[in-house]
Amino acid sequence: MSSKKESTARTLLVALAVSLVSSIFVAGAAVSLKPVQIENRQLDKQRSILAIAGLGEARMSGREVKTLFAERISAKVVDLETGDYTEAYDPAVFDPLKAARDPKLSTALAGEQDIALIKRRERFTTVYLVEKDGALDTLILPVRGYGLWSTLHGFMAVKADLNTVVGFGFYQHAETPGLGGEVDNPKWKALWPGKTLFDEAGKPVIRIVKGGVDPASADAGHQVDALAGATLTSNGVDRLLQFWLGEQGFGSYLARLRSAQGA
Repeated sequence: MSSKKESTARTLLVALAVSLVSSIFVAGAAVSLKPVQIENRQLDKQRSILAIAGLGEARMSGREVKTLFAERISAKVVDLETGDYTEAYDPAVFDPLKAARDPKLSTALAGEQDIALIKRRERFTTVYLVEKDGALDTLILPVRGYGLWSTLHGFMAVKADLNTVVGFGFYQHAETPGLGGEVDNPKWKALWPGKTLFDEAGKPVIRIVKGGVDPASADAGHQVDALAGATLTSNGVDRLLQFWLGEQGFGSYLARLRSAQGA
C-alpha cells in the first residue's frame, strides 16, 4: 500500500513539474513574441492605410511598407471635441483604442449617441494625411463600429475636398466569411472611390443601400450597394459611417479643415 502511495505521489509530482516547466516556456515564448506581434499589427495597419489611400499594394514587404509609409504619410493627433490638432500625444505611439477604455480620455455613449455601438469614444485620435506640394492631398480617418459578430476597424480616405472618397476598407473584424466578411471583397471595396460623403451643408449623406443602387437615381453618387445576405453587417457599416462623419466623430475636425480651406 505504501509503495502504491509513493508511486502515485511520484506521478503527481512529475506531472506537476512538467506542467510548471511547460507553463514557464509558454509564458516566456509569449513575452518574447509580443514585440513581434505588436510590430506585425502595426505593419498590417500601415499596409491598410497605404492601400486605402491608393499608395500601395497588399503584397508589399514589411520593409517596403515602412519606407513608403514614412515617405508619404503624416500622422497627427486630433482633439475630437475641438477639432484642433494637439501635441500632447505622440502620434507614433498614441493608442486611441486604449484611450477609449480610459474614462479620463474618453466619453461614455448611450442611446442615440452610440449608433456605432462602441460604448465609449476617445477624445483624442490619430488621423493620417498625404500632402502634395505642402497642401493636403488625401485625408485618412480611422473608423470603427459593431457589425453582426464583431467590431469592424477600418479607414476612410477622402480627397482634399473632404467629400470625395478615395478608398474605404477594414483591417480587422470577425464577420462571417462569405457574408459580412465580404467587406473584404475587392469588388465591394471598388464601389467606394468617387462616392460623396456630405451634402452642401456638411451633413453626412453616404448610405448603404439594400437591393442595389439605382444608377439613374439622383442619390446614386452617395449610395453603395449593401452586402448580399449580410443585412446586419451592412447596417453596422452604415451606422459607423454616420457616427464618425457626424458631430460625435470627426464633425468638429472636418469643420475646422473646411474653414481653413475657405480662408
